[in-house]
Amino acid sequence: MVGRRDETTRLLALLDEARQSRGGAVLLRGEPGIGKSALLDQLARTDDFLIIRAAGAEFETELPYSALHQLCAPVFEHLDALPPPHREALRIAFGMESGTPSEFLVGAATLGLLLERDRSLLCLVDDAQWLDDASARALAFVARRVGAERVAMVFAARESVPVLDRLPQVEVRRLSEPEARAVLAREIRTSLDERVRDRILAEARGNPLALLELAKTAGLAGLAGGFDLPAPQLAERSFRTRLEALAPEERLLLTVAAAEPIGDPGLLWRAAALLGIDRTVAADASLVEFDTRVRFVHPVARSAVYWAATDAERRRAHGALAEVSDAVADPDRVAWHRARASAGPDEDVAAALVRSADRARARGGMAAAAAFLARAAALTLDRGLRSERVLAAVEATVSVGSFGAAAELLSTVDPADPRVDLLRGRISFARFRGDELPVDHLLLAAAKLAVRDPALARECYVDAIEMAILTGGLDAVIAAAQTAPRPTAQPSDADNILDGMIALHVEGHRAGAKLLHPLVAAWNSELSVRWPTLGFLLAVELWNADAMRAIPTHVVAAGRESGSFHLLPIGLAMLATATAYTGDFGAAKEMISEEEAIAEATGAAPLVYPRIHLAALAGRRAQAEQLFAEVGPHMSLSVQYATAALNNGLADYPTALRAAESTVATGDLGLAGLALPELIEAAVHCGNTDTARRAFEELAERSCASTPAWGAGIVAYARGLVDNDEDAYLQAISLLASGPFAIYLGRAHLVYGEWLRREGRRLDARAQLRLAHDMLAGLGAEAFAARAASELRATGERARSRSASAADALTVQEVHIARLVAGGATSKEVAAQMFLSPRTVDAHLRNIFRKLDISSRRQLRDLPAIR
Repeated sequence: MVGRRDETTRLLALLDEARQSRGGAVLLRGEPGIGKSALLDQLARTDDFLIIRAAGAEFETELPYSALHQLCAPVFEHLDALPPPHREALRIAFGMESGTPSEFLVGAATLGLLLERDRSLLCLVDDAQWLDDASARALAFVARRVGAERVAMVFAARESVPVLDRLPQVEVRRLSEPEARAVLAREIRTSLDERVRDRILAEARGNPLALLELAKTAGLAGLAGGFDLPAPQLAERSFRTRLEALAPEERLLLTVAAAEPIGDPGLLWRAAALLGIDRTVAADASLVEFDTRVRFVHPVARSAVYWAATDAERRRAHGALAEVSDAVADPDRVAWHRARASAGPDEDVAAALVRSADRARARGGMAAAAAFLARAAALTLDRGLRSERVLAAVEATVSVGSFGAAAELLSTVDPADPRVDLLRGRISFARFRGDELPVDHLLLAAAKLAVRDPALARECYVDAIEMAILTGGLDAVIAAAQTAPRPTAQPSDADNILDGMIALHVEGHRAGAKLLHPLVAAWNSELSVRWPTLGFLLAVELWNADAMRAIPTHVVAAGRESGSFHLLPIGLAMLATATAYTGDFGAAKEMISEEEAIAEATGAAPLVYPRIHLAALAGRRAQAEQLFAEVGPHMSLSVQYATAALNNGLADYPTALRAAESTVATGDLGLAGLALPELIEAAVHCGNTDTARRAFEELAERSCASTPAWGAGIVAYARGLVDNDEDAYLQAISLLASGPFAIYLGRAHLVYGEWLRREGRRLDARAQLRLAHDMLAGLGAEAFAARAASELRATGERARSRSASAADALTVQEVHIARLVAGGATSKEVAAQMFLSPRTVDAHLRNIFRKLDISSRRQLRDLPAIR
């Protein structure tokens, strides 16, 4: 190919890497006609790869998984080899079964399907800018996971494709003038007037398709004018010029072919017969190939044909295709064609599109559902029903992250509707994360709802409170919430949450806790179901260890059951944090790894705070401080708290005191209270008794008769530190021993042992410090264990040294894989759970075996540090 040495070299290198099980993917980018399709065709001549192809279609972007179905069709015979959940996910996605597939199970299933063979695989996807959203996400998922496989994937796109833009890119450039002349000379072997040649070169501007098409039509069009048009438009104009030479019947046949992207010749000819088109006209249709598939010579040709037709001709084509398509086997495509055949509002067609949206939503095609609903709204005459459909389309559009499109759709709805403000709040939160204070939209919605639906208005205020805790503006929300209408019946959970949060903020901790304690304790209340983040933070604020674990456990279960990859990571992050305080660092790492795998699969940012808490408790200064330095400013408060806990373990009390004071000063729900005992401990060791006592008074204010054992134990722990009260130390140990958070129990033994040593009771101190050291060292809380060992040496006894476990060198992902394999999972099962390929899992296992100095899965199962 002339002028394509760099691009070809890059693509051939990709194939060479794939042959050596170092697969990968690239995205070819360039304007229409620049040669992307030609490069794909060149790769398709590779004879040692199994080659599968798909192409996005400009008129099929609303149909979920249509492009993925096209790509996977040649390998469907391997479907039964997949794990049952993956097999079912693909069958649902492809309309072979009913149900709701998880978007990322579909991605993992596709990966598994493509790997069910020994031969190297080359996937070629043209016109990726027109992939339906569900297919694009699934293919992007696969593309990021073939690094250890004999798989090469090449995507070609005219413009940015957000889910693919993270892939390595190859820009397909315009040809230089000498290269363009060489292409033209190869295409036109007869003599050509120099002025005509210069005109072609000038107008084509290095675009190969424009060069070829202008050369073909030079005699027909005379190349009159057009110097100001870019090359893609010139190429399209050239195809349109060729259309002008065809009979009306031929042009209508091509319009039908362009309107039906699946390229089914049987469907095409049935539609043609309905329109009265004779099959013999195909011989003159030089822009399209009629074979086992109907295929245009170039995507630009399809676009040119479709848009060269009049509106009436396009409607006739779609109407005919709707008539001949199978309404039972493919109702969505029928509705899709009927919608495009409609010249004006049509409730029957609109209702069919709504049903298609429901089916698309059930199949996980939320982007398709949004498109169907938006089109249904456009065909709806009734104003109220149209608004309902637009709002439903906005909901679906928001759910797939197309916030700009959602905002544009929302602008067509009556702004007096409070649901508009609710959706604006969600869009603002997702797009700006607090820059626009999205709570303002929720407050406006709540004010509008106050008269027409007081109960919903109060729920809206709770939504605003939860959002304000995450984005800021809580004072303004609480002030507005105080104007909320009072409940007219028996108060609901939402009513009590709202009143409790107002009381907590305005009257103080005890007043708010009176209302909130029962809701937090009943962890399956509306608080944990509808507002789980708020529920978890309140569990921390109220020192309820059981709820702190139960709420995220419920969220994780709900996320797994629903397949929600929005809900599941939130639950895993919260549960990993709670699990870290129980001292089961291995389980916490496993949850962190799963959350990060989901985040990577979805393209979301991982939730870093569980790592921050775990680093503080583990007490490895270098690792913790590196993590603290890497996270963004949005995690500064978590870093401040973790710095306090870390440095209390390291006995750097001045640093711990400064960090704890900064955290407490924010008054942040959950973290400020959690930092109080850190502040008290650091202040006592710094000799700053006044600061310690003031912090203790604030902590004691949070305690009441209903305070759970963890909270009561923490208050006793702090009283022992401030008052040098032995009974308080003993009470703290007793209370904390009855709860799940072993880290705090170990620390209670530590501070009691330190106090006993200062009191000169060496033998008693040794017993407590030995217990503290063994407990904390066994949990992996290295800094606090080292502090206990140091105190123990001061009593004249040396702590038993704990040899570093090889398992400590494993990453959180390696811990996750090791624990799954130790539990009996195969590489294929681990890969399915962690969204990896089996070869990638095996590569991780080799690293795990090397770090642990073992050589088999059996040895891994017998390793206590992993289990």
